[in-house]
Amino acid sequence: MSARKRLSVVLIAKNEADLLPDCLRSVAWADDIILLDSGSQDATAEVARQAGATVYQNQAWPGFGKQRQLAQQYATGDYILMIDADERVSAPLRQAIEQVLQAPDEGAVYSLGRRNLFLGRFMRHSGWYPDRVVRLYDARKYRYNDHLVHESLETQGARVIPLPGDLLHLTCRDLPAFQQKQLGYARDWAQQRYQQGKGCSFLSILSHTAGAFCKTWLLRAGFLDGKQGFLLAVVNAQYTFNKYATLWALRHTQPPSEPS
Repeated sequence: MSARKRLSVVLIAKNEADLLPDCLRSVAWADDIILLDSGSQDATAEVARQAGATVYQNQAWPGFGKQRQLAQQYATGDYILMIDADERVSAPLRQAIEQVLQAPDEGAVYSLGRRNLFLGRFMRHSGWYPDRVVRLYDARKYRYNDHLVHESLETQGARVIPLPGDLLHLTCRDLPAFQQKQLGYARDWAQQRYQQGKGCSFLSILSHTAGAFCKTWLLRAGFLDGKQGFLLAVVNAQYTFNKYATLWALRHTQPPSEPS
């Protein structure tokens, strides 16, 4: 029988001292933990070190994708588990990951099912469960793409194997803070699209916004998540509006030419 593969847990973080202790306790069984800090002004680095993590710094923010690439370069394990400070590995998920490390499929990557918390409720519908994300993979073969936001693993056509057990995600505990973060994501998304030469019409702002609400509330059965389901549908519509309105604005806020 081949030896168990070593696992590196990798995080990128900024000002996450409050969330880190529970996160790091949930992965304390890993062979090493790497945290790449992007300029925290709280005790993030110290909390991570006390929990046994190795901390590196990169304050020149390159976007989420490239920051994850850099963080992965510091890992020493055969396999990477990429998580965030507001996520926790449940006991059943840990067991599933340990089984993979004993006998991994060399041609596969692994997806984790996230249970997302929204205003005191772990959502069961609304497109937020199981919300599968590919986070466990061979460190030698795969890395994240260069996207500024909404980055993802470049799987190169690998087979994706879903693991049992949940990755608990404390997505929204404070609504204003969550919306502020969403506003930053919307800005980065629009900036990336603008740099790619993309644009949108005024009508598409309205259609995408309405579509986001209907998709969450109706097509993804958000109504079964009660009051939180309705509020999430509104928040998703607001986020979509911010994305497309910002992209539209980038193409329509050039200073007017001087009259001849």
